[in-house]
Amino acid sequence: MSITLEDNKRKAIAVKLADMKATQNLLIANEQTLIKACEDGEISDRLQGFLTDDQKNLGIIDTVIIQYGIKAEPKPSMLEEIKEIEMMMQDSEIPLFEKVAKHELLKHTQAISGLLVHKAGQVVGADIAVAIAPLNAVNFENRGHEEQLKGMMECLSTLELTGKPSDNGLWSRVQDSLAALSGMAGGIISHSDDEIGICELIRLDHIKVSTLFDEIKGTNNPQKLKEYFAQVYQDLSAHSQAEEEVVYPIVRPHYEDIQQLYDEQAQMKQMLEQIKAMNCEDTVAFKDAIKRLMVAVKAHVSEEEKDMFPLIQNNLGDEQQKQLATDFKTAKSQIQDQRLVAASR
Repeated sequence: MSITLEDNKRKAIAVKLADMKATQNLLIANEQTLIKACEDGEISDRLQGFLTDDQKNLGIIDTVIIQYGIKAEPKPSMLEEIKEIEMMMQDSEIPLFEKVAKHELLKHTQAISGLLVHKAGQVVGADIAVAIAPLNAVNFENRGHEEQLKGMMECLSTLELTGKPSDNGLWSRVQDSLAALSGMAGGIISHSDDEIGICELIRLDHIKVSTLFDEIKGTNNPQKLKEYFAQVYQDLSAHSQAEEEVVYPIVRPHYEDIQQLYDEQAQMKQMLEQIKAMNCEDTVAFKDAIKRLMVAVKAHVSEEEKDMFPLIQNNLGDEQQKQLATDFKTAKSQIQDQRLVAASR
């Protein structure tokens, strides 16, 4: 059975995520340019805060793309638009107000894109909703940035038209708007600057594959079974290989039973290949085989979360755990790229 995902909706979400990553890189470049061009200390400081937030959010978007497991390139129209905005930001003849206005519009576009991806994920598959959940923090932070950018535009336009700064009450009104926005968002908003740690990253993978198994249990449609298993195959394959390359070697000195984890993953890989060779039209046999895989995965997940996670948290420092998370993401991304190239041949 082919393990290529054919669902056009999932591919469309992958393209939207690629657009968001390209846009996020542009937001960062814009802010670096605007900071250099801005003479107002307060506005410059706020732009510096945006830059810090957006660099963190680029990492979150990267994480979401890797967790999603389907990669795509940005739309050509998006790349053309990015080139136009880059040229505008470098044009010394264009007033700072117009550049900030364009940046605010780009922030709005990014916020709407995140919302669209979130809603689409809820409709297309529960596993997608799990994979893209970290986007919630990015979406609401972009909304907050939009409110502050409106304030900056008022300051800059007043200065440009009158030569005088706007009234001092502006920023307090902006902060009131932000407080209201935070209140509406409730617990969904995360203002934490902490990166997602290695245990959280691995747990995200575990939750996603568990959700895929639930979707498999809930359908007898052969096409859906093929689609869901294709995602299980890709996710588990990349996850296990990245763990074996990056995580297990670091954990080995602290974990006497580390070989058991290797052995369990070898068994899972064998089961994946056996299911891949089956005909999903025979839904009873196909789902029975996946049930056996589910049992093996559940036991493996339990061992990692109950035994390996505490060992990581107790024996590795915060910086080492962050570096391990970065290395794990990088390894998964490279594995996904290699599989994509192999599938296209």
